[in-house]
Amino acid sequence: QVQLVESGGGSVQAGGSLRLSCVASRSIFSFDAMGWYRQVHGKERDLGKQREQVAGISSSGVINYLDSVKGRFTISRDNAKNTLYLQMNNLKPEDTSVYYCWATTDVSRYEFDSWGQGTQVTVSS
Repeated sequence: QVQLVESGGGSVQAGGSLRLSCVASRSIFSFDAMGWYRQVHGKERDLGKQREQVAGISSSGVINYLDSVKGRFTISRDNAKNTLYLQMNNLKPEDTSVYYCWATTDVSRYEFDSWGQGTQVTVSS
């Protein structure tokens, strides 16, 4: 099991920015995909959904974003540092959540997923 360690969370005012970092215990070249998830609150969670993918990047560089963060968040990686980043700009109160780093060596096999412990992001009005 690979270790993923997130950092960079904090408390900011709406419109502010944060950059989350995720350091992997192995070369990120070994991952089929990496990404960021956050806890889901409210009705969706009541219906069974606990986390949603905020952004993801494949080994080939294909990137996907949650619709609500498009144009505000940017996912990137630094292979030399074994680090995944999430630049979060123009933060909104609804972005408040615990953010988790995720990586897998096989996107078709959930048993190969690795998760970080999470980092809290709080955005106040």
